[in-house]
Amino acid sequence: MEPAHQYSWQQWSAENHAKYINAEKQRSEAERLTKELERLCEETADITTHSQKEVNKKLEQRLDDIEFWKTELEQKLQDTKTEVENLLTYKTRLEKALKASQEPLEIAQLCLEHRKHRVGEEQVRDAVQGELLREVAGIQEVMSLLEKTLDQTTEQIRLCRSAKYYIEKDLKDKQTALAIDSHCSNLRSNTASADMLQGDQIAHVTSTTTVTDPNGWQTFSNNNIQKAERECHNGLNLRLLIDSMLKQTAKDMKAQCDSVNTAFGHRVAETKDAKERLEMHLAQINAQLSDMEFNITRLREAIVAKGAPLNLAHVRLGTRTQRPNVELCYDPVQSRLQVELGEIQMSVNRLQQKLEDAEAAQKALERTRLSLEADIEVKANTLYIDNVQCVGMRCRINVQKY
Repeated sequence: MEPAHQYSWQQWSAENHAKYINAEKQRSEAERLTKELERLCEETADITTHSQKEVNKKLEQRLDDIEFWKTELEQKLQDTKTEVENLLTYKTRLEKALKASQEPLEIAQLCLEHRKHRVGEEQVRDAVQGELLREVAGIQEVMSLLEKTLDQTTEQIRLCRSAKYYIEKDLKDKQTALAIDSHCSNLRSNTASADMLQGDQIAHVTSTTTVTDPNGWQTFSNNNIQKAERECHNGLNLRLLIDSMLKQTAKDMKAQCDSVNTAFGHRVAETKDAKERLEMHLAQINAQLSDMEFNITRLREAIVAKGAPLNLAHVRLGTRTQRPNVELCYDPVQSRLQVELGEIQMSVNRLQQKLEDAEAAQKALERTRLSLEADIEVKANTLYIDNVQCVGMRCRINVQKY
């Protein structure tokens, strides 16, 4: 049975020739594609190598940048820690100064309270009183200033600690970023296969969740450093102020304390002098009283002594009235007896008047003595209050510059 269709030799030759041409075309196309693939592989290899070099260079630069800011942050962190420690020391000094101011204030107030117990004319608003009132007002003003400065110091410590917290947080992030970028810098194509999947996932996440650009990144750390510098500078200024204030307040308190002590010294000396003068006058009054007592005794004795002569004169005159008749003559004897009687009576009257004067003077001297004794007791009470109670207490005052 013959085939349905038979090809001629020309057809067969044409068919084979077409196949030859097609095979040659496909082979030429394959050779061209092979060369293009080789060039593409070389080109992509060069691109990848160049890209990795650029990435490695950027990583190195990034590591340098992180290391630089990390160093700056570490330095500023140390400065801030030092400032906080210094401020805590100054806070302790303020607390000690405030506590130490309490005793001088209490002593000054006690002195004022004790001096209220002075008696009579000793209740005088003298120089001591004025200096004590100034001392109380001055110490209260110093304590108020110390309390205000203590509050400022506490607040400054809080601000420095806040700046320290943000620097520590920033520094922690820098250390983490430094570790991550160092790890990335050490990765190579032949060592990164284990991290390939994780890297793909991180690349996908971070490509859409970056927080800052490089400028913002630098600004953030720079702001933290500037804040720390500002608070450290404020802390330094505050410490200089505290140094000056503690020195000046201690100087003022010491000067006022000396003024009060000097006023007490003068007042005690004045009171002692007045008391000694009163005691001198009392001694003179007592001596005068003794003399007056002696004189009164002499006057009384003199008056008593005039009784016998007076009685004798009366008896003689009475007896001579019994003479009889013309013998009852007003003779010189009678005349002299009457003169004698008058003289004796006048002497008695004079002595009696002097006795009354002496007794009145004695009573006046006694009243003066009692008044002087009362005044001396008042002065002694004032001296006890000022010299024993007040000056004795003030010996405990010890003003120091903390």
